[in-house]
Amino acid sequence: MSELQIQPASVADVPTILALIGELAEFERLSHEVVATEAGLRETLFGPRPAAEVVIGRLAGEVVGFALFFPNYSTFLGRPGLYLEDLFVRPKFRGQGHGEQLLRHLASICIERNYGRLEWSVLDWNQRAISFYKGLGAKPMDEWTVFRVTGEALTKLGTPEQG
Repeated sequence: MSELQIQPASVADVPTILALIGELAEFERLSHEVVATEAGLRETLFGPRPAAEVVIGRLAGEVVGFALFFPNYSTFLGRPGLYLEDLFVRPKFRGQGHGEQLLRHLASICIERNYGRLEWSVLDWNQRAISFYKGLGAKPMDEWTVFRVTGEALTKLGTPEQG
């Protein structure tokens, strides 16, 4: 297993981050949902109030993959945690331990920051990823269902009722 150079992304990495998001969306069969732009990423990742962090893994200068994450909070633990929004390793680099290196890096961030947990979601059909995560000691949260409100439903929910 060769050693990745894993470093925090900088604003100069925005085009690379957007390209990786596109590749991830294609892999997940969700390209039609990507509306992210370089300008939007620049603002939300590197603006005055960054909403998330990104690390990029490189091998001999070539981009292997990335992880995008942000803090969450556990009321039961009374401590923050880290939520991994996206972990992606380019196809030609898979099966070489790079995904594990990225996850280990995130776990070390959790330890350094005294976070109580690291969590993420995985698509049900991605059995390769599920097996990989279980092999690292991750436990599926089968009793939980993710809910999401976006678009018109979010606008309706967040707009005071008239009348």
